[in-house]
Formats: sequence, structure tokens, C-alpha cells
Amino acid sequence: MSISLEQTARETASKGRAVLVASGPLALAGALLWHPPLPGRLPDSEAVAHAAAGDLTRWGLSHLAAAVASALIALAFIAVRGHLRERGDHSLSAVGLGFVVAGSTLYAVLPGMELSVLAAHETGADLAATQDALEGWFVPVLIGGSLLFAVGTLLFAVAVVRSAATGRSRAVLIAAALVVFGLSRLVPIGVVQFYLQSAAALLALLPIAAEMISRR
Repeated sequence: MSISLEQTARETASKGRAVLVASGPLALAGALLWHPPLPGRLPDSEAVAHAAAGDLTRWGLSHLAAAVASALIALAFIAVRGHLRERGDHSLSAVGLGFVVAGSTLYAVLPGMELSVLAAHETGADLAATQDALEGWFVPVLIGGSLLFAVGTLLFAVAVVRSAATGRSRAVLIAAALVVFGLSRLVPIGVVQFYLQSAAALLALLPIAAEMISRR
């Protein structure tokens, strides 16, 4: 009886962690795809002003969703770290987790900065000029957070491959998606930031969530 209860508890915990891992990339993809399109080189103050003025509600809510998604990504990697630890990784993902959480924290600051456009609209200020004024803060936070996140995802990628007991080729594909996920934040092009990042996050984390359920 006690063994059965213990097994049930483990299966429930594993399923909960898998849901957490899956929720991160799904939330991030939803937020980034909901974001008004900015396909060109970033930052682009004029494009931001035009997109925000076109639909202020969408601009505000999509940025709030992006901040929440960044927190869920951090939680997803915490769950992945637990999964990799059970598979025998004791250091790489632990170090990588620190970089991922730090990078995700800085990434969540960026949507808050872009909400200033809403305040500028309400006060009658020039939206593009507001974005220009923020650029000196926005760019360093973006680069710093992206570098930290990229280092973290690289360490997780190595840990995934090293701890793979079976399905080595599958582990390599997941690792490649993790690397692309991290590096995509460093490329200042809207298509990469919004669409490639979304795809890479899904390809990296959803298979891990599926693996966690299958091994429960």
C-alpha cells in the first residue's frame, strides 16, 4: 500500500513538473505571437510608435503576457534542472539555471520599459521620442539579459546530451533547439526575436515535458 502511494505521489509530481515545463514555451510563444509585428531591425522607435498607437490594448496586454511568460520560462528550467539531476547531471544544469534565471529576470524588465509608450500616449507625448529616450537603458538590459540566458541554455544543452541514457539523436536535437533559443535573443531582428525564438522554445522544452510524462 505504501509503495503504491509513493508511486502515485511520484507520478503526480512528475506530471506537475511536465505541465510546468510545457507552460513556459507555450506562454512565451503566445505572448510573442500576440505582440504587434515588428519584422525589421530592432530597436526601431518609429515602428514601435506606429504599432503601439495602432492598438494600445494589444500592446499593453501582450507586453504584460511577455513578462509573465519570462517568469514561466524560468520556472520551466527549474523543473528541467530537477529532471536532469535525476538523470545524473549534477553540475552543468545547476550552473546553467543561475544564468537562465538571471537572464529571464532581465528579459522581464524589457516589457515594462515598453509599457512607457502607453503613458506617453496618455500624456500626449511623442511616442517615438519616448522610445528613443529609453533606448540607452533598453539595449544594455536586452544584451546583458540575452547573454546570460544564452550561456544558461548552452549549459543546459550540454547537460541534456551528456545525461541522455537513450535516444542520443533526440537529445542532440533538443540541445540544438536550446542553443537556438538562447542565441535568438541576441539577434536584433524582429522575425528572429518573435518567431524563431518561439519555435525554438517549443522545440526545446515540449519534448522534455513529454519525456517527463513518459518516464513518470
